[in-house]
Amino acid sequence: MGVAVETAAWHDLLEAEEVAFTRTEPARGPRLEPIPDELDPRVRERLAHDALFSHQREAWDAARRGEHVIVTTGTASGKTLAFNLPVLDSLAREPKNRALYLYPTKALAQDQLRSLQSLAVPRVRPAIYDGDTEADRRWQIRRWANLILTNPDMLHVGVLPHHDRWGDVLQNLRYVVVDEAHVYRGVFGSHVGNVLRRLRRAAAMYGADPQFLLASATIANPAELAESLLGVEATVVPEDGAPRAERTVVLWNPELLDEELGVRASALGDASRLLAELAQRGLRTICFAKSRKAAELIHRFAADRVPELRSRLAPYRAGYTPQQRREIERRLVEGDLLGVSATDALELGIDIGLLDCAISVGFPGTVASLRQQWGRAGRRGHGLAVLVASEDALDQYFVREPETLLGRRVEAAILDHSNPRVLDGHVLSAAFEAPLDEADRPTLGAAALERAPELPELQHTPRGWVWAGKDYPAARIPLRSTSPDSFSVVDTATGALLGLVERERAYSTVHDGAVYLHLGEPYLVQELDLAARHALVQPFSGDWYTQVKKETMTEIAEPLRTERRLGLEVTFGRVIVTEQVVGYQRKSIRDQSTLGLVRLELPMTEFETEAVWYLPEPEQLEGLEREPRLLGTLHAAEHAMIAILPLWAMCDRWDIGGLSTNVHPQTGRPTIFVYDGHPGGVGINERGFEVFEGWVEDTARMLAGCPCSDGCPSCVQSPKCGNLNEPLDKHGALTFLQRLVDYRPVRSS
Repeated sequence: MGVAVETAAWHDLLEAEEVAFTRTEPARGPRLEPIPDELDPRVRERLAHDALFSHQREAWDAARRGEHVIVTTGTASGKTLAFNLPVLDSLAREPKNRALYLYPTKALAQDQLRSLQSLAVPRVRPAIYDGDTEADRRWQIRRWANLILTNPDMLHVGVLPHHDRWGDVLQNLRYVVVDEAHVYRGVFGSHVGNVLRRLRRAAAMYGADPQFLLASATIANPAELAESLLGVEATVVPEDGAPRAERTVVLWNPELLDEELGVRASALGDASRLLAELAQRGLRTICFAKSRKAAELIHRFAADRVPELRSRLAPYRAGYTPQQRREIERRLVEGDLLGVSATDALELGIDIGLLDCAISVGFPGTVASLRQQWGRAGRRGHGLAVLVASEDALDQYFVREPETLLGRRVEAAILDHSNPRVLDGHVLSAAFEAPLDEADRPTLGAAALERAPELPELQHTPRGWVWAGKDYPAARIPLRSTSPDSFSVVDTATGALLGLVERERAYSTVHDGAVYLHLGEPYLVQELDLAARHALVQPFSGDWYTQVKKETMTEIAEPLRTERRLGLEVTFGRVIVTEQVVGYQRKSIRDQSTLGLVRLELPMTEFETEAVWYLPEPEQLEGLEREPRLLGTLHAAEHAMIAILPLWAMCDRWDIGGLSTNVHPQTGRPTIFVYDGHPGGVGINERGFEVFEGWVEDTARMLAGCPCSDGCPSCVQSPKCGNLNEPLDKHGALTFLQRLVDYRPVRSS
């Protein structure tokens, strides 16, 4: 299909009133480099092409120099070949060498295994080793496979504590590949940073010093991410040499039904309409939704619109069997399927063939993630990439200010491996694996050795700190939580463990009567058992959600950095947050009306975390200083800044909390706090402190552009407000923040 015909295939859809913005990005040709002469001929003859993209060659050259490498080029740019070439070359030359590939999901490991098997490089023996691997195959894989694909969780509990069984692998470990490295951020990334340090230490015990090859979506801080994860410096390969087809980008805003309340037509309904229309025109389309339920609904609505194409549409989500997923992937690659509605399980680098259009329903949380999704469009020719906006504050902000989305750098991936809430469990695990002493400082880091004397289960001996407990500690530490003190969430319908919730968050998310979301699916909490530490839930199909009412206090524990910024005093430091959930509201999904308030009696929780706080000056609050206007102003500014912070740090608004007060007992003045919602903190607000000016400016612009009169879910109302969104003064917040943005320091003559 030629470009002109293809453009025409969707051109009339772009004339709809819902289209808020369109832009066409020009095509880009490839930048090619010759295949290196020194590449082993057994690998060279398996390659389907006679040249490399420039970034693939750059990665090869850096790996040949013995450097650790992080490749951060766009979706479908051939990052896989960039890290495969040095590995396959090494194994083809010396089959005794070993390589370990780490993936965040089992599906990605399966996908990579398929492509390695299809390459069929002689002497390369790939195999997957994860929780699904049969017990009798595990010892065989350890013995004969020289390229082992696994995940950080398996490395943490299944490999490192039993390193004696892996002696041959570790002794000959030449390369470690970390794919989709941008996923390792926040709590999960902080844990994985410690797991990778323990891997480096275990390899060193067997005399090996493997090279690390990382591949990531484009992020703002690839060198910093690599160093945070590994504790070593890596060479960054950022320049993308792959070609890109012409692509039309569309921001689609569903019809505004109630201007006063900010209520719009359903984003799911509009997305299903677009999916059906594009499929009807023979265009292969993928539609990304935020939850499994949303993906299923979009599929159902689209299939109802074009019943004649029902067999060529499919949903794709977690929860399907591997066979079902492989079948959908195969049909997509072969062009048999025209439309797929998917969760972000397909956002990561699974090969799903040549697609024409990609629709994202709601901003997926990060610009990097959106680019991953949109990168699926236009593999065959001119592509179409659409963001269907939801009512969320960020979505509406982007629709009004497209350049803040399309022109901005991607976010920074933030993690903190030395956070004691994360680190302690890995110090125990490392001591179980081998005695801990000063020689471990370069790999595990200084903080690990400082924590060792504080941990009662470690004993100091002439050989170093050794594990004196009964069990093995890695089994106690879930990689996706900062706290081993967690509640299990159990689905009573199936008996399945849905997940773990830190105690500090359990009372506000899985209290009796709560509607709990797991992977976007709603469940109703039947019982929160404080003694047994579990929440029993059942699938829920009601049309309401719950919002807790809680009393929060924030005590300043230790200011770490204080600076004069935008005319006021801004501090980054440690705070102690005390919360008590005192009740919850049931709220209608349809119109956000309150259906009832239920009282709760739950224990207080207290946790230490990191925060940014700032003290507005009297002149910045001029005209806003009387109650209730002052509290409403501060509260609305706090909510709006929490809504915008994910633009600067790769996080979700649910990872952040806040508190605003007209007079704080320690500062004696009006004060706004924004804090990391995870105990110990994971670096989110440290990033906020660094970019404070841009963060405030974006927040003011978001408020100024929202068309509602007095505040709505698209600007200052928060779905997680402990005060049930009262009081809020949108105009006061905008006035105050605009004064910060307009601040000009007075220069002394």
